[in-house]
Amino acid sequence: MEYSYVNEILVLLAVSLAVVVLFLRLSLPPILGYLVVGVLVGPYGFAWIDDTEHTRALAEFGVVFLLFTIGLEFSLPQLIRMKRIVLGLGGLQVFLTTAITAAVALYFGLPMEGALVLGGIVAMSSTALVIRQLTDQVELHTRHGRNAVGILLFQDVMVIPFLILVSQPAGAVDGMSFTTVLAALAKGLVALMVILALGRWALRPLFRGIARFRSTELFTLTVLLVTLGAASITHEMGLSFALGAFLAGMMLSETEFRHEVEAEIRPFRDLLLGLFFITIGMLLNVRLLPEIWLPVLMLLLVLITFKLLLIVALCRLMGWDSAVALRTGLVLAHGGEFGFAILSLALGAKMLPADSGQVV
Repeated sequence: MEYSYVNEILVLLAVSLAVVVLFLRLSLPPILGYLVVGVLVGPYGFAWIDDTEHTRALAEFGVVFLLFTIGLEFSLPQLIRMKRIVLGLGGLQVFLTTAITAAVALYFGLPMEGALVLGGIVAMSSTALVIRQLTDQVELHTRHGRNAVGILLFQDVMVIPFLILVSQPAGAVDGMSFTTVLAALAKGLVALMVILALGRWALRPLFRGIARFRSTELFTLTVLLVTLGAASITHEMGLSFALGAFLAGMMLSETEFRHEVEAEIRPFRDLLLGLFFITIGMLLNVRLLPEIWLPVLMLLLVLITFKLLLIVALCRLMGWDSAVALRTGLVLAHGGEFGFAILSLALGAKMLPADSGQVV
């Protein structure tokens, strides 16, 4: 390792420690602290870190573990039990939000792939944040709580096509024929079947065998191997690393080791996710803020209001009263961690212009 890289790592650790401690003292989310760290050390701040490519390569592992965690939270039996809410309310919310946002983005000159990606970013909410909020407020099993969980389940399902989309080469989506779209989806379906088959026949016996050793280190090593192995399989099929990690999480979510796996992976996930949000902060050109802060603020208000009103209208259409509809909309009107992940992947694949990425 070159000496300059050691210096960059030291700077990153020192600034992260100082900023995150400050944010925790102020009772602010650490994620915002990591974004600020990225702004400070990146090329548009003090430029203490010159080579962002190495940092971004490490941060991609953060996306992998984020999608693995989202996969762990996915529950096929729960999806089947709540199929009316999941497919009806959740399906309409995701498809309408994506379609309307994409149509507006196309009107303002974004290419087709960028418009679809932007629609996906706006459609998603934070599974982790919503579940935690509903649990803390003892509202998980209320009517609006069940609505929110149902919509989140469908959003989790839609992770797969969006990850397939950002796996395509830049410019490919504009010229895609129906056959090409079907081929890309078929490739994703094959990956899903291969990984789920491996999970059903191999994972449960593997983890049962590993559990007999009662070794935390061996269990953690196995989790890392499964996560990165599944990510490598999808990458070799021309899809994204993140899709494989999500499918690996889905496999393990139906086993008795789900909670233990989540506990073992959390330290790696949190550390690498911090690095991921730092790289997002590095992309933010703060010098443009005086010029774009008003459009950004207006866009934020418009998007949140649009998503809130759409969810409220859909809930009313499905027969729930105004109070339940409003509570459901308020819980889900924000964006989510998957939006950051898909934004990072889309910028890396050059599906979104850099200036649009700054605004998003």
